[in-house]
This record gives sequence, structure tokens and C-alpha cells, in this order.
Amino acid sequence: MAYFTPNFNHFFKDLAKNNHKEWFHANKKTYLKEVKNPFYQFLQDLIAHIQTHHDPELFLEVKNAVFRINRDIRFSKDKSLYKLQVGAVVARGGRKNSQIPGLYIQFGVGEIWIGGGLYAPDKEHLYRVRKQIAAQPDKFKQLLQDADFQKIYGQLSGQQHKRIPKEFKAAFAHQPLIANKQFYFMKTYDDESIISREDLLEWVLKHYRAGLAINQFLMEAVVSKDD
Repeated sequence: MAYFTPNFNHFFKDLAKNNHKEWFHANKKTYLKEVKNPFYQFLQDLIAHIQTHHDPELFLEVKNAVFRINRDIRFSKDKSLYKLQVGAVVARGGRKNSQIPGLYIQFGVGEIWIGGGLYAPDKEHLYRVRKQIAAQPDKFKQLLQDADFQKIYGQLSGQQHKRIPKEFKAAFAHQPLIANKQFYFMKTYDDESIISREDLLEWVLKHYRAGLAINQFLMEAVVSKDD
């Protein structure tokens, strides 16, 4: 089934030209019908599938996965009020817990992003991931070389620290990614027609499954038995 019609893209193209409160409120019904409601339905089905087939502990309400369409303009030179895409994090912690790996989704006009991993681990969780990599370097390397992961994502990304603790220097010589501050993967598309695919759910799930083993490895690291 198709969750979205071409009107999804039409709405955001029009919003790009009229990014202010008056226009948005005048077109609120279109936003709800063509963007928000179908996105919520898509996420509801996606979460249900993942919980049933991959992660039985994924107790996540859609409202806790979705990012607001309103932009935070407090410290931005760009005072446009609304984002030109919808986004969500499908993970046990939802959008508010950046310490739990999961699936990131962003749907916009010619701007489809799908990925996962850990984007902003704090000091404690970064240490746990590094410890996991150091303890299981061969497994980590094997996961990165998985054919499906390579085909879709290609690599694990993230900024790196110039210095790492002495504890991990030996491991760094074999696996430079241990110096990362972030451990995420992302695939982007510019094809506007993707949003209207009949098999959109399965298409996104294909991306989810390609990154699942990496996410599980990171999950094992950040969720200790004592948590």
C-alpha cells in the first residue's frame, strides 16, 4: 500500500515558498491529511513490524518517535519556522534518548535519509562502545564487511577524537574507528517518487535489516547488565 501521495511533496514545495505561520495555519488540514497522518500510520506499522520480528522490547509510541515540524530558531540565523521534512527515531528510547541505537528516518522533497547507529553518545556510553570494539575486534570488522551493510551504507561514520585513552591505543592500531566520537551510518536519496512507493514499508525495512547487526552490537555495548 502507498502511505503517501504526490501531495506530500507538493505540500513541502509550497511550504518552502511560504515558510511562515499564516500560510501553515491556512494549510493545516492539508498538512494533517497529506503529511502528518500518513507519516504516523507508516511509523505505527513500522514499529509494530520491528517489535514483532526483531525487537520485542521496542515499546514505543509514535508520538515519542517523531520530531516536531517546528524549527528551533533561537540560535539560528535562518528564522524559517518549519522544517521541510518529517523525521523520526525508531529506537527503545525514541527521539529523546540519544544513547540508544536505532533507526533514523527523514522524508522530505528529494531528501530521503535512512540510517542508524549512535549519533551522540555521552562519555560513559562512548567508553562502553570502545570497550566492546576492543574486546571483539574481529566481530566488529565482520559486521562492517557484511554484504547488505556494504551495499546500502558502505561505512560507519562519525567525527574522531585526535587523542584516545591509553587503554585503547593498541586496539586503535587494528581498528581506527575506535577513535570515533560517533558511530552512525546513513543512506540518502534524492528521488522524489520514493515517498509514493507501494512497497515503502518493506523498502525501509530492508534498510533497517541491513544495519540491524551493527545496531545490536552497539546496543550490547551501551546497555550493560546492571542498567
